[in-house]
Amino acid sequence: MDIINIAAGVTGNLGVIGYGLAAIGPGVGVGLVVSKTIESIARQPELAARLQVTMWLGIAFTEALALIGLATPFIFA
Repeated sequence: MDIINIAAGVTGNLGVIGYGLAAIGPGVGVGLVVSKTIESIARQPELAARLQVTMWLGIAFTEALALIGLATPFIFA
């Protein structure tokens, strides 16, 4: 019951907490994209240029999720 009372007493902008939680997914996603690209380049160095282009596209699409999470509170406010 104490946790419920503490949570009910939270004041301020809850959008900040929401964005913090929404940023966890893209952060993990970017880490996975980069780690798998490094692993792939280590296995086949001759494909490094093509893999890096694909990596940057994956990072851009993943970061788009973070920007959507940032814009959402402003849209619904």
